[in-house]
Amino acid sequence: MPRINKVLKRLITTEKSIKAKDGQNKYTFEVLLGASGGLVARQVSEKYKVGVENVNLMIVSGKKRRLTKTNRFIKTPKWKKATVQLKEGQKIEEEKK
Repeated sequence: MPRINKVLKRLITTEKSIKAKDGQNKYTFEVLLGASGGLVARQVSEKYKVGVENVNLMIVSGKKRRLTKTNRFIKTPKWKKATVQLKEGQKIEEEKK
């Protein structure tokens, strides 16, 4: 089993994820590409000491990016996103870096 800091790469803080956190108690993480829903739920509950109710996973496809001042393009790699819904009344304290 991968280590905790290897499965959960980072907590995503976008405008959409902040609205989901405040309204529906859902948190969004970037996770390993091979991670399963059960593994993500177990790692979140161990790391943040919360109860997980539901996990949704999706693969975000890479985007086409133009190299500066050239006609060449590169493609960014695909990655996996996990939306975790916590049990009622629980929340995750974000870590300040």
